Amino acid sequence: MINFLNLKKVNQEYREELLDACARVIDSGWYILGEEVSAFEREFACYCGTKYCIGVGNGLDALTLVLRAWKELGKLQEGDEVLVPANTYIATILAISENRLTPVLIEPDNRTFNIDPTKIEEKITSKTKCILPVHLYGQLADMAAITTIAKKHNLLVLEDSAQAHGASVDNRKAGNWGDASGFSFYPGKNLGALGDAGAVTTNDPELAEAVRTIANYGSKEKYKNIYQGVNSRLDEMQAAVLRVKLKHLDLQNASRRTVAERYLDRINNSSLQLPYWTKKEDHVFHLFVIRTEQRLKLQSYLEEGNIQTLIHYPVPLHKQEAYHNLSNTILPLTERIHNEVLSLPISPSMMNEDIDQTIELINKFQ
Repeated sequence: MINFLNLKKVNQEYREELLDACARVIDSGWYILGEEVSAFEREFACYCGTKYCIGVGNGLDALTLVLRAWKELGKLQEGDEVLVPANTYIATILAISENRLTPVLIEPDNRTFNIDPTKIEEKITSKTKCILPVHLYGQLADMAAITTIAKKHNLLVLEDSAQAHGASVDNRKAGNWGDASGFSFYPGKNLGALGDAGAVTTNDPELAEAVRTIANYGSKEKYKNIYQGVNSRLDEMQAAVLRVKLKHLDLQNASRRTVAERYLDRINNSSLQLPYWTKKEDHVFHLFVIRTEQRLKLQSYLEEGNIQTLIHYPVPLHKQEAYHNLSNTILPLTERIHNEVLSLPISPSMMNEDIDQTIELINKFQ
C-alpha cells in the first residue's frame, strides 16, 4: 500500500535527534514554559521574519486567541464581520464564531482554490473589520492584493498559515504578511510536532503580549489575572521536537516540491485538473489536490491499486450542521470544489517508484 502519509517514516529520519531532544526535556525537570519553548519561539519568529512568536496549544487556539486579543484591545467587538474563504477547513471559521464575530464567506480563485481577492471588496460593509485569508494546501494566498485592500479599508489581516510553513513570495514568508498569523503544528503538517501544538506570529508587541497573557489564564504575573483567560500553552516536549524539525523544514519542503513537480510533469489525464503552481516558493505542497468529476470512481480505482487518497474536504462550511445559519448561502464554486477534490499521496519521504506507480495508474484511468 502506498500510504497517503507515513509519519513514522517521516520522523524516522530524525529519530536520534528527536530522542535526544526529548531526553533533554525529561532531564531538565522543567516541563511548562521553560527554555525549550522560549528557544523555539525565538527560532520560529526568526524563521518567519517576525518580531514575535507565541507558542500555544494548537492551531485553532492560535487563530482564536488573536481574535480574542483584538477584542480585548478594542480593535474588534462582538458582531463585527470577518471575511474568510468559503473553501477551508472548519477550524478557520470556528475561531471566528468562538469570539462571537460574524463570518462572511468568500468564493475561491478557481486556479488556486484560495480566497479570490477580486471578490473581497464587494463583501465589505461598515461592520467588516478583518480579513482572514487561508494559505490552503500550502500555497500562499494573494497577500499583496489582500493587504492592499486591507489598508484601503483599514481592516486587520489574520493569516491562517496552518498548512503553509515556509511558503514565501519575494522572500517574505507565510506568517509575516498580515497583522498576525496562526500556525498549527499538528503531526501531519509540514512542520509537525508529536502531538497538538500551535503558534501565533506577529510584529505587534501589544498584540503579542495580549495573546501570551490570555493563553496563560489571563495572567502575566502568577495569581494576578488581567483577562478571563484560557490555558493554551505550547509545552516543553513539543517545543523541543519542533526545534529539531524546524532545522530540516526547508529541505523537507524542497522534497515535497520535487514530488509535486514529478506529478505535474508526468500526469497526463485530461479528465483531471491539476494544482496551479508557478514553480516558485509560494507553495510548500502540504497537500497535492486534484479535481475530477469522477472523484469517487477515481478514489476507488486507486484504492484497488493499493494507493491511499484522502478528501480535503468533503463538506463545505455552509453545509455543516454546526453552521446551519449559513445554509442558504450561495457558493456554487466552493460546492463544486468540495465535490470534486481528491488529495494524492505526498510526503518528503515518498520514493520515486511510489510516485511513478501513482502516476501510471492515474494516466490509465478513464
